[in-house]
Amino acid sequence: MSRFALVTGASSGIGKACAQALLKDGWTVVLTGRRLDALQAAVSEAGEHAHRGIAIASDVSQEASVKALFEQIQSRCGRLDLLFNNAGVSPRATTPDELSGDEWRQCVDVNLNGMFYCLSAAFGMMRRQSPMGGRIINNGSISATAPRPGSIAYTATKHAVSGLTRTASLDGRPFDIAVGQIDIGNVASDMTAKMVKGVAQADGSVRPEPRMDMSAVVETFMAMARLPLSANVLFTTVMATKMPYVGRG
Repeated sequence: MSRFALVTGASSGIGKACAQALLKDGWTVVLTGRRLDALQAAVSEAGEHAHRGIAIASDVSQEASVKALFEQIQSRCGRLDLLFNNAGVSPRATTPDELSGDEWRQCVDVNLNGMFYCLSAAFGMMRRQSPMGGRIINNGSISATAPRPGSIAYTATKHAVSGLTRTASLDGRPFDIAVGQIDIGNVASDMTAKMVKGVAQADGSVRPEPRMDMSAVVETFMAMARLPLSANVLFTTVMATKMPYVGRG
């Protein structure tokens, strides 16, 4: 039986790597993000597995765009077995008084509202399809437990994502919908390149931080994705072993 997945924020970084891993594992994967050309390039990079990739541009911060995305998934795939709710943004590091309302709203629109729109649409599709059920994996953050200085908007949204995960995992039980969360710390990517030179610490210093290879994130994600629906990883953390986290600062 074919398996169908949706990965948001799939044009680069974690989303792209996980989408390509699903393609290589035999899934049909819808990759979404705002840039169609980048999504198509991500599909092409899967090589011999690219024929199972479907690139659809959408903006998860817009409810109408998410609705249109899921209408296409229903039309082209007929069902959805896995959602990787990955799209997110990280505003500039600054104190609360220096963060503008527009910056706050953009972060909330993508990281929280966008994640809810996708979770809600996937939930509805999964409970009504036959056979019923599916898996939703939310991309949280280590900031959902221990924030960095100057990250109030990002951290607040990631705390809220943990609330989405906990509640949806309960709501999904009658419908065989398993909901879990992966919290990731210091994976090597363009977004974390600055960590090599140094980032602000809780004690006011600026120090470089170790990073881990993307393969560690992909392997953790795939272990969650491959579980039977009778089992669920509710929360898991994968991080560079020596990064500041436990007792950060």
